[in-house]
Amino acid sequence: MGLRKKNKSPPVLSHEFVIQNHADAVSCLAMGLLLGLMFEVTSKYAIMFITVQYNVTNTTDDRSDPVHFYEYGPKDMATIIFYMLIAIILHAVIQEYILDKINRRLHLSKTKHSKFNESGQLAFFYLFSFVWGASILSAEEFTTNPTLLWKDYPHSHMFFQVKFFYICQIAYWLHALPELYFQKIRKEDIPRQLHYICLYIAHIAGAYILNLQRLGLILLVPHYLVELIFHASRLFYFSDENKQKGFTLWALLFVMARLLTLTLSVLTFGFGLTKAENPGFSVAEGNFNILTIS
Repeated sequence: MGLRKKNKSPPVLSHEFVIQNHADAVSCLAMGLLLGLMFEVTSKYAIMFITVQYNVTNTTDDRSDPVHFYEYGPKDMATIIFYMLIAIILHAVIQEYILDKINRRLHLSKTKHSKFNESGQLAFFYLFSFVWGASILSAEEFTTNPTLLWKDYPHSHMFFQVKFFYICQIAYWLHALPELYFQKIRKEDIPRQLHYICLYIAHIAGAYILNLQRLGLILLVPHYLVELIFHASRLFYFSDENKQKGFTLWALLFVMARLLTLTLSVLTFGFGLTKAENPGFSVAEGNFNILTIS
């Protein structure tokens, strides 16, 4: 009769089924956690996943209003898991509604297709993180006074924006691990991507746990700007191979960012923390100022 054959849906719980429907399943899970806020029995558990934990209120003599700070603790893992789910959903939305549509117009090869998707996702993330991180740094004094990077260490108290920034950063890079499976990344590309994903997780989580959030933040922002330029340049290159000027700018800024990283790291670890008034190791106080860790 000339009717088109319908595409057979993959068997339930098969690899292809999980890959095709992972965003819907994760959306249902995230929605379930949000619905948990509506009921008194489950709200105390659901709120642990959705809101930032460990609020600390400080009052000072020179200010009448209390100042709200945040510390870190084991409950942060629940919050990270929730925002990891959000990252998976956003990843799928960007892929389906933006990157896939551009890919159809460009008619890229399989190799370029995979690299285009990788750079597209990272460009969105780096742009968002750079703008967010820069807005936080604009209100911080240590951008103009580097001594605050190590003065009065440990910096166990964080403002809400700083803590939420780190929670979202860790959640994003953790979500990138299952995305290697969901996006069917080629086997030859997995070691490279796994390498930089694990490096990001180790460095960001390390700065968060060791109370080096100030140093981590001031190093992440310029690094993300450099990475944004690199991946944006790759996107332009895939659309037109004659557009290569962005890589020249990236190479210049890459060297400057590495010099900044080296300078601030040497100042903080080699000069500042070694002369701190309270060296030692104390998990309870959040003090990790010992030679082994530094």
